[in-house]
Amino acid sequence: MAEVTIPYKPRAQAVAFHERTERFACLVAHRRFGKTVASLNDLIRDALTIDRQNVRVAYIAPYYRQAKAIAWDYLKEFTAPIPGIEVNASELRIDFPNGARIRLFGADNYDAMRGLYFDSVVLDEPADFPASAWPTVIRPALADRKGRATFIGTPKGKNDFWEIYNYAKTAPDWFCAMYKASETDILDVEELIEAKRTMGEDRYEQEFECSFEAAIQGAYYAAEMKEAMDAGRICAVPYDKSLSVVTAWDLGIGDSTAIWFAQYAGREIRIIDYYENSGVGLDHYAKVLADKGYHYTRHVLPHDARVKELGSGKSRIETLANLGISDVQIAPSLAVEDGIQAVRSMIGRTWFDADKCERGVEALRQYRREFDDKLKTWRGRPLHDWTSHGADAMRYLAIGYSEAGNDWGKPIRRNMKGIA
Repeated sequence: MAEVTIPYKPRAQAVAFHERTERFACLVAHRRFGKTVASLNDLIRDALTIDRQNVRVAYIAPYYRQAKAIAWDYLKEFTAPIPGIEVNASELRIDFPNGARIRLFGADNYDAMRGLYFDSVVLDEPADFPASAWPTVIRPALADRKGRATFIGTPKGKNDFWEIYNYAKTAPDWFCAMYKASETDILDVEELIEAKRTMGEDRYEQEFECSFEAAIQGAYYAAEMKEAMDAGRICAVPYDKSLSVVTAWDLGIGDSTAIWFAQYAGREIRIIDYYENSGVGLDHYAKVLADKGYHYTRHVLPHDARVKELGSGKSRIETLANLGISDVQIAPSLAVEDGIQAVRSMIGRTWFDADKCERGVEALRQYRREFDDKLKTWRGRPLHDWTSHGADAMRYLAIGYSEAGNDWGKPIRRNMKGIA
């Protein structure tokens, strides 16, 4: 197979992306820019031209069914003219006569990629990936063959994709570009005006002008967090040694664990720190708490911390006690919506340290309802993504706190006056 022509003509705006020489790339682009088609054709070119044996390239979407719906038909269309290809629909895979292979994956089952190697990958909407997918599976799969990686997406607040974009702007061996609808001339001006009118300012700025700052649609705490920012309550909040620290945890099992660090001064709540990690044991978090040097009086955990693990036969409460964390309070059992309302009420008198709590604050700002694409409506439950861990830990903090003397877990005295 000496020469083959792919039926793809890149838009003028995408030429620089295709001609890049950098190993890594971050492409932030407006809706209908054509970033998926461009990146798939980039993968096809890599499969045909990388000078190695058994080249392996992959397109990865947040969900496997999404990869199939978005990319599979395009992939078949653009590889159809290549003589001798073999299409495996059951595995969303196309094998080339030169031994190369393109395959589609979903980050919702990123363990399916564990043990594989890749010469080139595209991560589509990486903000919606599990936090551990890139560092624990995808990035290591590039290491021995020095594979390429391309991150593509549209902003959804200041999340992992925002961090990648900011890093890529100045990092060596990175190509970085942002394409706004008002600058590319791909969509008609009249169409953009109508889109802004029907979508609203925030949604339009996010989807078409690539704004990482725009409010997230369906976000539970958007108004409260904006008010906190406007009021100057997201700022430097130093640790006060005269006050004790309460922590609130969302304990992950094969997922991220998030911890808020709070101090109470009368009605004022000061969030002085936030920590999140994944893939490590409770001993790691015990060391983190010790290293911070705060004076702790209580650690609020979710109710499932009582459950005994099959491997050790101990609950996580018992494990933490063995690690020196014994002042534990189980957060009261409360419906998620009631807990969300408790957080809303609490944020109005809460101060956040802007630097130490940056990721946690952004999680609260973006925590949102799940959207039903089929019915085009918001569901009555939160979307489970990277924001869930910080938001859940904050919910435990809110529902576990009693204003009466800043006490935790004490019975609430009900006012029975007038009740027969």
